[in-house]
Amino acid sequence: MNIIGRVTGDATVHTLKDQRQVVHFSVAVNDSYRNRAGEQVKRTEYFDCSYWISPNVVKILTKGTLVELLGRVSAKAWLGNDGQPRANLNFHTSRITLHGGGRAENDEAKNKKATGAVVSPDGDDLPF
Repeated sequence: MNIIGRVTGDATVHTLKDQRQVVHFSVAVNDSYRNRAGEQVKRTEYFDCSYWISPNVVKILTKGTLVELLGRVSAKAWLGNDGQPRANLNFHTSRITLHGGGRAENDEAKNKKATGAVVSPDGDDLPF
């Protein structure tokens, strides 16, 4: 599955007990459509993302960066401490393509190809 959206905050690296590292970040995906009444409806879905291939991508996944992600989605549901049901969408990322934006846009060192990631800050707008 592919999703295209903006990183909502700087990515972070977490080291697990077995010394493996995972990069965590969140992406906001905007959608708009017309309902049956002809009204324009705008929605934003938020995905919690994880990337296991290389922790080096943390340097380029900064707030506001437009990214295209390839991976799989899973849903997680639980009861909060207040007894209310909670849920979120997790995106297990296997490939990252940068489309520009964010704080790292003009820094060539941060736009170099990272292991397992495709970096292409071409500045083009989305095709839809």
